[in-house]
Formats: sequence, structure tokens, C-alpha cells
Amino acid sequence: MPEPMDEHPQDDDPDAYRGPSKSQVKRDMHALLDLGRELIALPQGKLAQLSLDEKLRDAIALAQRINSNEGRRRQVHYVGKLLRQTDALPIRQQLAEWANGSHEQARAMHRLEALRERLLTDDAALTELLDAFPDMDIQALRAQIRATRKEAHDNQARQATQEPARKHYRALFQTLKQLDFEDKTPDGHNAGDY
Repeated sequence: MPEPMDEHPQDDDPDAYRGPSKSQVKRDMHALLDLGRELIALPQGKLAQLSLDEKLRDAIALAQRINSNEGRRRQVHYVGKLLRQTDALPIRQQLAEWANGSHEQARAMHRLEALRERLLTDDAALTELLDAFPDMDIQALRAQIRATRKEAHDNQARQATQEPARKHYRALFQTLKQLDFEDKTPDGHNAGDY
């Protein structure tokens, strides 16, 4: 009588590749589902900028139109399945670039707002700014700062029910926004120095 065969032969080679674990496969699938949800949440303009194949683009568009919870859930899973067949790395990189770009823009706006506040309260800030940007129209900038300070003073005298004037305050911000803080200035100042 022949010996019973072992249904699961033991592999004695410890270096043999056995593939990713079930847990890793599941994590990867969930990551693709999350990516699919992000793509479905994108506005059409951003979605058009991504290089997606037609089938995936159509599946995303359909998911955006579905209102039923169960139908949308199934469509999200279908989008995730289609994402398994594509290279998701460029899509993730573009989404990260958009997210980080908006963070950088917000930080730049906060720096400009802080510079505007310093210009309104400290004359030394104006001297530093003019040292960094010697080609600026000094008289125009000083006039704009004076007008903004006067506007702020007038706003303090207004009644609480009146809307404060912001015309010069906004104009000063726009003037600062025109400056090129990206490059190092001649004296070594950088946008973060203000």
C-alpha cells in the first residue's frame, strides 16, 4: 500500500519567497480603497489633471453621481479594484503635491500677514524690508503704511455696529504679496526672516 501523500509539503528552504502576508495584502487593498475615496471626492477640474485610464475615470465619475449608500460603497470597491491594475504611485504623489502646496501657500500668507502687522507697529521692520528690497518705491510704501495706520485708528473710533474699513489694510497686503520672497535677497534675508 502506498504511503499517504502530504497535502502540504513542507518547504525546508527558509529563504524561499512566499509572497506578501495576507495582512499586508489586506492593508494594500484598504490603502487603494482610501485612494479611490480621495479620487471620488476630488472636483472635476483636479480629476482632469490626473493621468487616469478611461475605465477608471468613468468609474470615478459614476461613483460621484451615485447617491445610494450601498451603490456608492460597491462603486468605491470597484474603483479600488481598478486601482490595483494601475500604478498608484504617481496619483498619490500628485495628491500629496496638491495637499502640501496648499499648506505652503497658507504658510506664505501667514508670513505676509505677520510682516504687515510688524510694518504697522514697528518702523524697524520697514527699514529691514527696504534693506532687503532696495528697488522698492519707498515713498509709496511709507504712504501706504501711514494710510493703513490712519485707517486702523479711525476704525477704533467707530461704533461697534459699524463695519470697519479695510481698504488700505488689504492694499498693503497686496503690495507685500507682489514681492518675490522666494529668492534670497541681496543682504541674505529670506521670507522666513520677517
